[in-house]
Amino acid sequence: MSLVGRCIDNGPMEAFWGTLKCEMYYMHTYSTFEKLEKAIEAYIYFYNNERLQAKLNGLSPMQFRTKAA
Repeated sequence: MSLVGRCIDNGPMEAFWGTLKCEMYYMHTYSTFEKLEKAIEAYIYFYNNERLQAKLNGLSPMQFRTKAA
């Protein structure tokens, strides 16, 4: 973590949570916390393994990491 008042380290996580809420949370209603928790876990898997991202040359994060290694 960076020093207090410097949010540089939080940028990637803030972007991820903003994307998650925009693409998944705001479009649905969940009747129980367990359903919300499962939906978040499924979205995290989707985001890392299936969601193609322009900034990664049209690859998912896992494909990009595999290709880089």
